[in-house]
Amino acid sequence: MDTVHDLSAEHAELARDLAARGVKYAMAGWIDVLGRPKSKVVPIGHLPNLLAGSERYTPRGMGGIGHMNPIEEEVVGIPDPETLQVLPWDRRVVWMAADMSFGGREPYALCPRSILRRQVEAAAEMGYVCQLGVEPEFYVFRPESLERGAGRLIPMARSEEIKPSPAYDVEASLDSLPFLDLMCSYLEELGFGVFSFDAEGGEGQYEFDFAHAPVLRSADRITLFRLAVRQAAKECGLVATFMPKPYADLWGSGAHFNMSLEDPSGRNLFRSEDGRNGWSKETYQFVAGVLHHAPALTALANPTTNSYRRLVERLADGEISWAPTKISYGYNNRSCMVRLPANRPAIENRAVDSAANTYLTAAYMLAAGLDGIRRGMDPGEARDDLSYLADVDRLPATLLDAVTAFENDPLTSEVFHEHFVRDYAEMKRGEWERANLEVGDGERATYLLNL
Repeated sequence: MDTVHDLSAEHAELARDLAARGVKYAMAGWIDVLGRPKSKVVPIGHLPNLLAGSERYTPRGMGGIGHMNPIEEEVVGIPDPETLQVLPWDRRVVWMAADMSFGGREPYALCPRSILRRQVEAAAEMGYVCQLGVEPEFYVFRPESLERGAGRLIPMARSEEIKPSPAYDVEASLDSLPFLDLMCSYLEELGFGVFSFDAEGGEGQYEFDFAHAPVLRSADRITLFRLAVRQAAKECGLVATFMPKPYADLWGSGAHFNMSLEDPSGRNLFRSEDGRNGWSKETYQFVAGVLHHAPALTALANPTTNSYRRLVERLADGEISWAPTKISYGYNNRSCMVRLPANRPAIENRAVDSAANTYLTAAYMLAAGLDGIRRGMDPGEARDDLSYLADVDRLPATLLDAVTAFENDPLTSEVFHEHFVRDYAEMKRGEWERANLEVGDGERATYLLNL
């Protein structure tokens, strides 16, 4: 079998050890633009071949971006052996994250992991190590509501009677514990370092919080996290979704990014006893960069037409949504896009939603922050009022607006290959156009007999 690199005796020994532990198969997942891993499955005896780059793919069109092209050169998935994990829900299988490249030489332009890796290297050239913690939210519901074509999804544990919200409610969490316990055991076995989970504000909505890690490792974790959520839901006879806004009257599902910089020795560079409010100069410059490039970043952090149902000031019932709408920052101000929290040495980007590809979003957010440091940007004064009412620039209101900002921001061409920019913009603009052609029940109820 043709490979990019020579076979390794060390990898052959690893394959024998895994086989002795009952492992039968290996996968090296490359990540598509939707954040879903794709991989061939190889018998464990072929693990050395897999690690040497034996598996080739034709990913355009199959990876959620670009048009299929039967004459285009194949790309190779190069696994990262440091990410190898035995899947706790099926210990016959080991999983690794892979980078896509042409013959192990040139990175594939549409490979999200390679895109993030380049920004990690750019940070290292400036003397920084980027850390990322993600707070993923999602909904879990009963599949029979889909099968019956019901107008409303049925959550796995009913909590609509808990007012004003089931967020943090003990009974809501206990009623969901069969699923949540299984999820927690999977994440603990995968080494996530879980430190909490809870029922969130939407009926059937949950959040897990776990340890931060170097940004590339955190992105790999979110890939496994989504797999684990879906698998645990299936085992409990349920269905999970990372759709940002299933219903207008429910809270949206975010995936807040908590990002920080360290020096190579591991010393956090955002906290400073001598800095303004305990934060270093670099922190404010990083925040300024993120805010400056926020419109373009939104195209990645909020990548679906449904995402913009979440980026509103109020829910359908008039309650505050808790989602940011303005390009602003504050300290303990959860109405702002960026928050500088008192309990952790990281900045929190609250605009990222559950549909975001972690690799792509983290790559652009890191690049934006580094740009702020390089240019010595100033974010201005922090807001301590409800930012929804503030006279400051708004985040893009639609996917179309965000994609236009993405194309027009000069930073975009520094972070992404021109082929990625072209294909991503075309894909997302088409998604917006198709959604805009739909005529739904709500429009008919409003206009059919009134016009």
